[in-house]
Amino acid sequence: MNQKYLPSVLLIALACIWGSSFILMKRGLEVFSYEEVAALRLSLAFLALAPFGISHLLKIPRKSAFAMAVVGIVGNGIPAFLFTKAQTQVDSSLAGALNALTPLFTVVIGFIFFQMRLKLLNNIGVLIGLIGAVLLVNPFGIEGGSNWTYSLYIVVATICYATSVNVIKHFLQGYSALQVTLTGLFFAAPLPIIYLIGTGMPSKLVTVDGAWMAFMYISILAVVGTALSVVMFNQLIKITSPIFASSVTYLIPIVALVWGMLDGEELKLIEFLAMGQVLTGFYLVNKK
Repeated sequence: MNQKYLPSVLLIALACIWGSSFILMKRGLEVFSYEEVAALRLSLAFLALAPFGISHLLKIPRKSAFAMAVVGIVGNGIPAFLFTKAQTQVDSSLAGALNALTPLFTVVIGFIFFQMRLKLLNNIGVLIGLIGAVLLVNPFGIEGGSNWTYSLYIVVATICYATSVNVIKHFLQGYSALQVTLTGLFFAAPLPIIYLIGTGMPSKLVTVDGAWMAFMYISILAVVGTALSVVMFNQLIKITSPIFASSVTYLIPIVALVWGMLDGEELKLIEFLAMGQVLTGFYLVNKK
């Protein structure tokens, strides 16, 4: 493949994969608790990648261990639980829309902690995007919106993603995408694995109707939507910029919206308007 088009191909592929992850979480939550879905996602993702790169764990210098831990725990572990918790009350299409805040927070964190330079127009874009985010969260109950407190879980998750993106770009450039992904999951997966062993989750597979189907959806979410896609995303960060890589989250709502509509979800006018405002903010943030 022409390397010129690789970033765009990765971006579109990630948008399709991650845009589908919200409906997969929704299907998993029909049988399993939000803790079980998140724990299964992280555990299965780590187990799927481990055979292909377990030797990489032994090659990580101590000086990079903290950054790897931040990527794993903040960039993978915490958001997995926040998203499933939120989707117990928030539609999958709205969850996908809120995920589009990641690039804005990537810029904000880059500006505050990593000396990223912004022009006036970029700052205006951040402000417009954040106002759109407030409308998406909908704390004012406009048009009878979703439980806004649960929407805030997704906002926090996008801040976690943005932090991880900046850490990868500034501290882990010398490592392959597989190294960063596997080592990050090595830090994020142990507690979820212990949690699953200590609960009665395995018994649900034989006692609850539909459990195996729900487990299949979660397995796809883990292997494709976490293990494979995070490797792709980390590679995208390495060959582009944090802002370009995180801009995948502006395409995700389109895919999530399609899945939500196919599943009978209904987006309100205020949510369409707010999503448009977030996209406008992103355009201004990236305008040179």
